Amino acid sequence: MEERLKKILSAVIEEYTDTATPVGSKVLVDKYRFKISPATMRGDLAELEKDGYLYQPHISSGRIPTDKGYRYFVEEIMGEQSLSMSEQKKLQAEVLKLKVQNKRLTRTTAKLLSSFSGNLAITGVKEEFYDFGIGELMAAPEFREMDEFCKVAEALDYIDENIETILKSVKDGETKIFIGRENPIKEISNCSMVVSPYRTKEGDRGLLAIIGPKRMKYAHNKSLLDYMKKLIGSAGVLILVVNFIK
Repeated sequence: MEERLKKILSAVIEEYTDTATPVGSKVLVDKYRFKISPATMRGDLAELEKDGYLYQPHISSGRIPTDKGYRYFVEEIMGEQSLSMSEQKKLQAEVLKLKVQNKRLTRTTAKLLSSFSGNLAITGVKEEFYDFGIGELMAAPEFREMDEFCKVAEALDYIDENIETILKSVKDGETKIFIGRENPIKEISNCSMVVSPYRTKEGDRGLLAIIGPKRMKYAHNKSLLDYMKKLIGSAGVLILVVNFIK
């Protein structure tokens, strides 16, 4: 892909992630300062659509990234990202506080992750799960339609039955991103999932995952899982974070 088209695809994904609104050529030229005319931008967007990276919900609307567009972004454009130092310090302090107080990390970690990510968090050990932030998930545009929310809610009701399916899809030490139909949980193929398994000090296989809209912040969510895994890797908790963006 040409460098300019990469930058345009990246800008479309950034804008759509922030707004949940199809992205038009004028916004891209004005806000992202591309030194091309709106007509040239429209031509580039049409080319990205023809190649399957974007699609146009309606003739008069802007474009939205496809699964293929997100996959190309994740593999070829995104790169690695670290949590900010302020996020790292806050997470360190909160987890250390829990360990010093000898509290179980499962339930409190759900609340902690929800607070730091603004997402619905689910944590559990073996077959015992806790969640926090369901109201915020319902406020996400993708899940305001009752059918869409019910699909996600039903999948979460049976998440313990899906853990083995998820674990079989990822190797130890790997952080893997599933986009849309790649999702090992077929009932939520309209979502994306970032997964990172690990071993507890007892040798049990734990899991961290983030499930959310396909317009989730992939780099941030991946770095959040990687950092949280370092902090709680010896605690034997299994964590899923369901991402939402208002």
